[in-house]
Amino acid sequence: MIPGDLDAGLRAKLESLEKLCGKALAYTSGRRTPEENARAGGVDGSAHLSGKAVDIACANGSERWRLVTNAVKAGFVRIGIGRTFVHLDVDEAKPQAVIWTCYPTA
Repeated sequence: MIPGDLDAGLRAKLESLEKLCGKALAYTSGRRTPEENARAGGVDGSAHLSGKAVDIACANGSERWRLVTNAVKAGFVRIGIGRTFVHLDVDEAKPQAVIWTCYPTA
């Protein structure tokens, strides 16, 4: 189920993404308070703070590939890839057409 209290543009893209994937996705994070963002290890100015980002659980590389491929088709242009999740956001104040990794450096 798509988390509540999200930006309308993000919600619309997530609805398209779920249709492309042919299933409901496992959302692990949506809008966050500053305290929740800090506990999650989120960065200052995170798109989660304004309800413009979600994280979606992915168990393996095949799931990540399928999700990212469909996310691009759904119009997402800001994608973060972690070991167990994919981050998608629609924050237009941040650089566009980017993919980054969300792995700890240590």
